[in-house]
Amino acid sequence: MTFQLIMLALAIVLILEGIGPLLFPHRWRAYLKDISNQNQQLLQRLGGALVTAGVTLLIIFS
Repeated sequence: MTFQLIMLALAIVLILEGIGPLLFPHRWRAYLKDISNQNQQLLQRLGGALVTAGVTLLIIFS
């Protein structure tokens, strides 16, 4: 992987992450409040699943 490709991937992530608060700030804030009230184990499982999916996709497409 080149540095340019990594920066492009980071740019896409930042764009996708910024769409929610940009277009729907009130819903985004409510979503974050709901997330903060969730069980810690549930959040850890969700995070683990997202990391696993990301690593799997990275392996498949690299």
